[in-house]
Amino acid sequence: MFKLAHISDVHLGPLPALTIRELASKRITGYVNWHRNRRKHLFANALDLILADLRRHAPDHLAITGDLVNLASGIEIRRAAEWLKSAGAPLDTSVVPGNHDAYVPGAHDESVQAWYDYIRGDDDPLIWRKGHKLFPYIRRRGPVALIGCSTSLATPPFAATGYFGKRQARETAELLKAAGEEGLFRVVMIHHPPIRGATSSHKRMIGIRRFAAAISVGGAELVLHGHTHLNTLNWLESRGRKIPVVGIAAASQGPGSHKPAAAYNLFSISGEPNAWRVQWDRHCIAGASGLLKCDHHQFLIE
Repeated sequence: MFKLAHISDVHLGPLPALTIRELASKRITGYVNWHRNRRKHLFANALDLILADLRRHAPDHLAITGDLVNLASGIEIRRAAEWLKSAGAPLDTSVVPGNHDAYVPGAHDESVQAWYDYIRGDDDPLIWRKGHKLFPYIRRRGPVALIGCSTSLATPPFAATGYFGKRQARETAELLKAAGEEGLFRVVMIHHPPIRGATSSHKRMIGIRRFAAAISVGGAELVLHGHTHLNTLNWLESRGRKIPVVGIAAASQGPGSHKPAAAYNLFSISGEPNAWRVQWDRHCIAGASGLLKCDHHQFLIE
């Protein structure tokens, strides 16, 4: 049995002091939003509780679907790189970036370079090369293939859209098809939910139809995402099969907000192609006590 854990929207805090030059951009709107709203509910203790409970279950691998930082300043990106070392070893932890990791032009490449060991696919160079088309990537771990996609890009103020383009769709389908031929359980990691209506228009993923086509052509067993800060289950179809699409609450979300408190997913994967069995346990912080509760689900993926 292979255990795969999933967290998202870490939003590491507290927000560091920023220079006037750094704030002379879209960051000023995020800076104001952080101090007015986000910092009241996102705090490190929730993340610590989540990671401590997650480690107790000793997963084989950890998937992180984006938004490690808030405004993608240099110091935040470097802090996230250090935090990743405490979260897990690069071979056992896979990351895809979110919109906050590409908050302003140039931040996406800076983030990917700093976190490269956690993003580098099996066939990628050992050292980051500028201009390398990193996404999608594939990592084979036991019976599982993790396919990492990026919807991360800099957007104007008050927008948080993501983009999934033609090249990435084509290559994602190719990787999924190849992994299927290898008899692997295929998990697609992406930040924005690839589901119509899952979020408001200014936060949506552009290219949902392309993503659905890639899944339909290549095949998959599970899709993981973040972005909405919600615990969700949706479905896509591939060759007559229903593919679960699972979202998760923000990993630093404290109790008392209109969004659910921090949570993580734990998938226990067993079986073989055309007869995969998945036990899905969602562990959530319940109230101000910090205790975690667990919801159980099971899938039979034929």
